[in-house]
Amino acid sequence: MSDLPTKMRCIEIARPGGPEVLTPAERPLPAPKPGEILVKVAAAGVNRPDVLQRMGSYPVPPGASDLPGLEIAGEVAACGAEVTKWKVGDRVCALVSGGGYAEYCAAPAAQALPVPQGLSPVEAASLPETFFTVWSNVYDRAGLKPGESLLVQGGSSGIGVTAIQMAAAMGNRVFATAGSDEKCAACLRLGAERAINYRTQDFAAEIRSATGGKGVDVILDMVGGDYAPRELKCLADEGRLVFIAFLRGPKTELDINELMRRRLTLTGSTLRPRPVEFKAAIARRLQERVWPLIEAGRIRPVIHRSFPLAEARAAHALMESSQHIGKLVLTL
Repeated sequence: MSDLPTKMRCIEIARPGGPEVLTPAERPLPAPKPGEILVKVAAAGVNRPDVLQRMGSYPVPPGASDLPGLEIAGEVAACGAEVTKWKVGDRVCALVSGGGYAEYCAAPAAQALPVPQGLSPVEAASLPETFFTVWSNVYDRAGLKPGESLLVQGGSSGIGVTAIQMAAAMGNRVFATAGSDEKCAACLRLGAERAINYRTQDFAAEIRSATGGKGVDVILDMVGGDYAPRELKCLADEGRLVFIAFLRGPKTELDINELMRRRLTLTGSTLRPRPVEFKAAIARRLQERVWPLIEAGRIRPVIHRSFPLAEARAAHALMESSQHIGKLVLTL
């Protein structure tokens, strides 16, 4: 690392609060540990967990950087001991546990993937957090099978546009909800069979109608709260409801008799605190199953807007407004 700078620009969280607490700073370069690579960051994705961390409601896992940013794309600048998969100069995108809002970021080598052919750094930086999350929850936890159907709540979000495209490319029947007619139209363009405006339509009734009363096999939910009882009515017998966030609150009231009678499964997960080995297994499945679909153009990154790193506050303000369709990305 002798030819690398000793300092880097980054964005710190000065204190819990609104977007204004995101503060430009300078820090020493992180040194890659054994099994890690140091990436010269070209772009970093902005995600809802970054907002929650900034507000003080999403603690940093032990040992992770306190800087926000969970996904990056760029070039390998250095390799730690025991790294054999990558070499300096390789173009990668990676899932990280923090530290993405910076010129350089250390990442576990096993959580890095090659930038798919034909993609820009901005497009590549939009992939890891949502693709790891969707695969882990929709396919590993909920076990969505060929021929089954999926309902994506919040279909125009970063997670949503990924889930719709991935499931449609895999041959699943996909439904989505979104908060405006414009967002619903975007979901249809991405491969949803039907998109429901949750502000003007009853999504439970619409799903039952669209499926002939059967319901969907899997629901990917980031809303929680009072959505959960209605989601049970959207599920087919043996259906699975998987939670990845709770924008409407972490508590709800459910009819246990309905769960028992219809053999429903409720599950959920958070990805950030899971060990490297767990995330490495997801990376391998993505490279084998999903990366070819991206390179074939059957799944494409959806970038709403990119911002220079120094404008991270504006990116967070837009994220909180929920006016975006797809991903927000910071560039360096």
